[in-house]
Amino acid sequence: MLTVGLTGGIGSGKSAVSSVLASLGATVVDADRIAREVVAARTPGHAAVVDAFGQGVLRDDGSLDRPALAEVVFADDAARSRLDAIVHPLIGARTRELVEEAKRKGTQILVHDVPLLVEAGLAPGYHLVVVVDAPVGVRVARLVQRGLSEEQARARMAAQADEASRRAAADVWLDNGGTREQLAAEVHAMHEDRLVPYARNLADRRPALRGRVQDPLRRVGPAEAARLHARISHLCAGVPAARIGAAALPAGFDVIRLEVQVPGGEAAEALAEPLTTGGFPRADEVDGRAIPPEGAAPAARRRQRLHSSADPARPADVHVRLLGS
Repeated sequence: MLTVGLTGGIGSGKSAVSSVLASLGATVVDADRIAREVVAARTPGHAAVVDAFGQGVLRDDGSLDRPALAEVVFADDAARSRLDAIVHPLIGARTRELVEEAKRKGTQILVHDVPLLVEAGLAPGYHLVVVVDAPVGVRVARLVQRGLSEEQARARMAAQADEASRRAAADVWLDNGGTREQLAAEVHAMHEDRLVPYARNLADRRPALRGRVQDPLRRVGPAEAARLHARISHLCAGVPAARIGAAALPAGFDVIRLEVQVPGGEAAEALAEPLTTGGFPRADEVDGRAIPPEGAAPAARRRQRLHSSADPARPADVHVRLLGS
């Protein structure tokens, strides 16, 4: 299952993007919706919030007055931390339930709409991160239409990650400064050209065929290499002895190369499944030569393993080598 982290600043238009992706068949897990669900009236989360912040954050009907609560936590870092300590574990547990449910249903593309994805450092855990953005003035106008003052809108925006941080995390950048129709066209193109073939490759456990979707003149940059390094580091976390080298960008190529050194064949085997399900299946060739079959000599078979990206728009090779080879 392809997991897509969808994020963007407040007022950027994440809901519009998730709505289009849902209409195209993706399963959407909305972090904001879950955040409301876990503190609904008569839930343990609701009781914990009232205990921490008092009756002043309640409406007359006993439900949470979310704007009142927001005013408290956005003005006080300690209060925000108290709220996070209550709701984040509840949100995490419910999110895991929904993801497992999507897997059981055979979902091919799961979109996790997370407003604070960048701030929480969650980007490496997804196959792709999609960031929606719009000019500051456009976002402020949208928030004012929702009932915030301009001062409140700008304060909410200032409390979130800046544009540079989001760009560093983004595999796909969607501009929502235009019409809804223009945004929908961008999302449709991303879905057909990248998400669908990526999900198919993951399901088939095969690398992407290079040169099909990506621009042959495309050149990768340091930010893209850094994202790959972070993603591979996340996937290798279960094998503490693995040493992950810097991502290499050879001149004249658009393929990112990264080497992971492991202490032995067992460690290489332990990495095979996390890398494969994480978007880097075993490739059919190593340095242009066919991988020896299982019956071949162990030394030849275990010298190195090549995993290549299943993402049709980001060619990348991950060489898993034994230490000293």
